[in-house]
Amino acid sequence: MPLAYPQRASIPRPAVPDVLVLAAVALLLLVGAAGRVPALAVVALAGAASCTLAGTRLSRLTFAPPPAPTPAQAPTRSRAARRRTAPPRRVAVLLDAAVVTAGLTAAVLPLAGPGHRPAVVGSGLAAAALFVAGLPPAARGPRPSARVRLRGVVDATAAGLGLVLAGWLLLPRDRLGPPVRLAVAVALGALALAVLVVLTGPHRRTGAARCRAGAALTLAGLVMLAALPTGATPDRAALLSVPPLVSGVLLTAAGARRATGPEPAPPALPTRVWPRAVVPAVAAVAASGWRLRHGGPPDLTAVLLALALAPPLVLRDLLRADDPAQPARPDVPAARHPSADPDTAGAPVDRLALLRALAARRDARAPAGALLFVDLHGPGPASDGHQVPEDVLAEVVRRARAVVGPRDLLADVTATGFAVVTEVGPVLAYALGTRLLAALTQPYPVAGGVLRLRAGVGLAELGGGAPEAVLRQADLARRRAVQLGRDRVEWYDAYLEEQLVRRLDLERELPGAVARGELDLVYQPVLDLADRQPVGTEALLRWRSPVLGTVLPAEFLPVAEDLDMVGELGCWVLDRACRQLAAWSAGSRQLWMAVNVTVRELTAPDFVPRTAAVLDAYGLAPDRLVVEVAEPRVGAELPTVVARLAGLRSLGVRTALDDFRAEHASLAQLRRLPIDLLKVGPQLVDPADPQRPLIDVVVNVGDRLGLDIVAEELESASLVDGARRAGCRYGQGFALARPATAERVEAYLEEFPSASR
Repeated sequence: MPLAYPQRASIPRPAVPDVLVLAAVALLLLVGAAGRVPALAVVALAGAASCTLAGTRLSRLTFAPPPAPTPAQAPTRSRAARRRTAPPRRVAVLLDAAVVTAGLTAAVLPLAGPGHRPAVVGSGLAAAALFVAGLPPAARGPRPSARVRLRGVVDATAAGLGLVLAGWLLLPRDRLGPPVRLAVAVALGALALAVLVVLTGPHRRTGAARCRAGAALTLAGLVMLAALPTGATPDRAALLSVPPLVSGVLLTAAGARRATGPEPAPPALPTRVWPRAVVPAVAAVAASGWRLRHGGPPDLTAVLLALALAPPLVLRDLLRADDPAQPARPDVPAARHPSADPDTAGAPVDRLALLRALAARRDARAPAGALLFVDLHGPGPASDGHQVPEDVLAEVVRRARAVVGPRDLLADVTATGFAVVTEVGPVLAYALGTRLLAALTQPYPVAGGVLRLRAGVGLAELGGGAPEAVLRQADLARRRAVQLGRDRVEWYDAYLEEQLVRRLDLERELPGAVARGELDLVYQPVLDLADRQPVGTEALLRWRSPVLGTVLPAEFLPVAEDLDMVGELGCWVLDRACRQLAAWSAGSRQLWMAVNVTVRELTAPDFVPRTAAVLDAYGLAPDRLVVEVAEPRVGAELPTVVARLAGLRSLGVRTALDDFRAEHASLAQLRRLPIDLLKVGPQLVDPADPQRPLIDVVVNVGDRLGLDIVAEELESASLVDGARRAGCRYGQGFALARPATAERVEAYLEEFPSASR
């Protein structure tokens, strides 16, 4: 079946592409910024050329034949439709006159004296008011509700204040008095807001929208010309008026061609909300930074404008609270609110109803809201959510219903987790999550006492995504809150998802890594700083996963602690390190091997006898093994750590305190710890670091306690020299020797045949 297309009028297409004009203007701007051409000459050339081109196009539209009405338009045409399909003479003539006026203003400006330039630009601005009369009618959609219109006014007020603040901060102080400067800033802010609203609105692809954006940009360029060229020789700031002036007249001509053509108007699009919030905020922050860098702190007017931004932002969130939900499509069944049915008042809906409600909000383009995913956990480290009694869960629902708003939707998602769909903005949604935490973590009376629950809340914004995706995002944020210790509210973001996915991969792959032979040790030699002879090595754990690649201990050890695998990994490291040490000690070489242990592993009751058994199995002298524990983790288990270290020393095993911070509490704690080696970081031995004098204190304390000081992470020759001069006996780091496999370290040790303890 043949398709019928509406007849197109033969409107000539532009002979010169806009990109060539913009490229020429950009070249002029570069030449003017370099000081090769006066600023007003660049303004005149760029403005006159672009306005001539745009005026020529508008003049050709004047003589275009009227478009033939389509059959659908012929029976009934509204006044706006008749105006749109009428001969484009009136629209083109008025817009042409406005564009030519702007071009003449820019061209005459360099010829006028300094005292007459404001009058020239003012006359051009007055004549450019023809834009208002010549703009084609804007497309109209269904009339929004009063609340939606009020929210739009509040959003526009917040964005306009941000743009006015940016203009106030960027306009020169010395050339404009405060009243004129404020008036110009308000004018520029209003015009920039008009452009932003038009280009992000639902009818942004129509010709009328482009005409309006072009008119606002052109007027903004003329306003900047009226404010900037006030001296005898205007500076390069006048060049700032060229981009809006040129792009404005070209956009006006392009929009007029589309608006007066026979093509049907494109359908309405979703309003882009984020540019209206982001662009003014970025402009205000950038202008504030520029002012602080070049012009000192902001003045009183800037502070007042910044303070005036707060009420619209708060009012915007308040208007979103308790906003009536928009109707969903008839073919998408919406989830019924629990309070709408007296028989199930207060009862949450199920997961399927939640997904339907989210889909209905997306299809109806309801105002943005948030999804809260709440997870409950019983007391005790080994308990799970399923141990929460049924009567307590009923009280949880009652408390949650008392906290959430009357139009918020409560839904069961898991056995001990529920979700809340709220229509409020991000600030109030976070406050709702905090109130839920406070209510749900209060004690619950049960038989024989009280029960305390812990909770984690994940938040995700309802940005029009798929319901399953929004629910997954909230669940990931909830998982993050649980990982960080519960009783907290966490927002979802893309980086959070990457972290959580990586964490889930680690949790999936780490169990069984020992059995699959994926763990490996590398060894970093420790040298005597006096003669640069190796005296020992430190065993460093690596996980060579075929799925995840090489994973360092800093990433997988916290996962191992959560999975209760620290003991398994520690046993493997101790056995493999002692076996390697025994192989190296078979000859005349006598080295010691340092092994890192966590506080949880060290405080295990069987750690000391297990270490003795490994030493006996490989026939190693106990003093060839050094057990290291990190100093920042010792404080919580200090009595037990002291007992275990004393037990190791009774076997003859040497002990070391790693990551020593050299603080007052750390120095006082040294007397209680039975250790032989003290390892300090590079910041203490760096000659350029302000903490450098602390190393003298550490060395003096170590001498009095009989401790040998090891400087680690020495990555430059200056750090090595600084450690030696400070009195450190041993050192390790990339500047001395890098970590390597056992074979490479053995080849390295062959270069020192006399290496011994």
